[in-house]
Amino acid sequence: MQFGMQKISEDKIRQHAGILLKFEDTKEARSGVGQITTFNQLGFDGINQKPDGWYFPYDINDTAIVLETKAYEPNSNLNSNLTQLEEYIKITQRKYNQVVGILYNGNEAIIYKNDKFYREDNELFSKDYYLKLFTQSSIDKPKIYSCTKSINDNLHTNFGINNLKHRMIFTACALVADRKGANLNGLKGRDFATLQGEIIKTLENSYSEQKALNLKLDIIKEQFNLISFNYTKNQKAIDSFIDDVIAISGYIKAESWNGEDVMGIFFNEFTRYKGKSEAGQVFTPDHITSLMYRIANVNYKDNVLDACCGSGAFLVKSMNNMINEVGGNFNENAVRQIQNERLFGIEFDKELFALACANMLIHKDGKTNLTHDDARSEAACEWIKSKKITKVLMNPPYENKFGCLPIVKNVLDNVESGAICAFLLPSNKLEVGKKQVLKWLKKHSLLKIIKLPKEIFTRVKGAAETSIFIFKAHEPQGNKEIFGCYIKEDGLETVKNQGRHDLKGKWQELEDFWVDVIYKQSGDESCQWIKPNESLQYKMPEPKFEITEQDFKKVVLDYMLFENGIDKKEFEKTILESVLYGSDINLDEDEIKIKV
Repeated sequence: MQFGMQKISEDKIRQHAGILLKFEDTKEARSGVGQITTFNQLGFDGINQKPDGWYFPYDINDTAIVLETKAYEPNSNLNSNLTQLEEYIKITQRKYNQVVGILYNGNEAIIYKNDKFYREDNELFSKDYYLKLFTQSSIDKPKIYSCTKSINDNLHTNFGINNLKHRMIFTACALVADRKGANLNGLKGRDFATLQGEIIKTLENSYSEQKALNLKLDIIKEQFNLISFNYTKNQKAIDSFIDDVIAISGYIKAESWNGEDVMGIFFNEFTRYKGKSEAGQVFTPDHITSLMYRIANVNYKDNVLDACCGSGAFLVKSMNNMINEVGGNFNENAVRQIQNERLFGIEFDKELFALACANMLIHKDGKTNLTHDDARSEAACEWIKSKKITKVLMNPPYENKFGCLPIVKNVLDNVESGAICAFLLPSNKLEVGKKQVLKWLKKHSLLKIIKLPKEIFTRVKGAAETSIFIFKAHEPQGNKEIFGCYIKEDGLETVKNQGRHDLKGKWQELEDFWVDVIYKQSGDESCQWIKPNESLQYKMPEPKFEITEQDFKKVVLDYMLFENGIDKKEFEKTILESVLYGSDINLDEDEIKIKV
């Protein structure tokens, strides 16, 4: 609920916040709102300041929440009140290691995770949503990799499916069948034709209701039927495939699933065998989809577009985060609205489109808002315009022959006014196309450039270094400079035959740090401001010039030899002879005299 444009007192805001957050004492925590209770009374000795709201668990290892509220006035700047919130967070951190800080004025909420900015919202949710911010996924990623590798090897070796995307499509359709009620386990011991028939029957039933709205859903069946098999008589291989599909499906159903852990792993593991697809596209790493969602400040009220959606990674990430924001799957009406009205994707490649549809079907949503089209076309422009897009998350194909810059321009021109658009592109892409990009900036703004670690796409042969470019649509650049920063490392490590993984759990802390830096536009030595007319890429700092004492002496000696007309090689020969045969060398301050 937002209060609109009228002025609202802080007392009313505080009371309303307490209701939304469900702040009340329980057996697990002391909780409430009001400005009469001091930190001292809440267990923080000697601290007489009074928080507006609090949730302080009796177990100090649990997550605490501290609330600061402000009266609402139209056109007021909530950011100017962050100092008080940051102070309350520091106080709370004296006892708790995990603290969520909230600043709220009825129309806006700024959320901190410990001392780092987390996100902005235009409303508050129940405390349960904020308590989950520190919850780590417990999904067994090595097991998922093991299952996925087993599936890929099985389909390739035992069934003879040589086309990589066909192996992906067949597996994705099997996952749809399992998620939509097919009894795959009951098909063990049955022949391949029976398995294939059950998958296609369940697949057709799964989108029958949406088919009237999106005839292009038939492309899934079309692509499934194009898959050719060299051999289908290996019963052990059939049963092993079924076991692996059921195992992965179980992880998707798990409450600890957070959008990227299963499907992201699934698709990236398959594409590991082919660094770059025929469509000139690379699949976005899981942790980068998470970062882009946050720095574009996407929330459940946004209409999110990926106009080159590939397998649908950005859309699945957005869907999962948005569902969490409305309180999870128990909020059926809000979840249904997200699934059917908030996620939009375009994909030109038929095989990838089939994968995207299957991916969304696996999650029981969104498939009616996917279209098979060319993002460079007029039809795609009209489609985008009709969807009233407010946020864009994209990793378009990088090569010019696939229309990288025309796609970006089409998206910017046809989304809503003020839409925030985040594109993952080669770091020099806009600089190379500077002439045309500067024309865009007469209509749109380039707000931020975040250069990513060099290793992001190391598995992809010939892959460029990449950056995230954040635009604001339909707001001219004018004299505004562009904020830039450089995420030098992401904490991931390379595992043989498995790509790069967050083995030591470093990324979440790094993500929180960089979201904070990018929001505040300060806080790291890599931060810089870029004049658009001078550059459209992050400017790597010049390496520091350093000279050792030995280097300095060598330069001085070379200069003295030059000034006195002495041949350097002859001098070196004389030095060697002096060492070997005991010759004398005399140097005076006016000239160099050599005696042999």
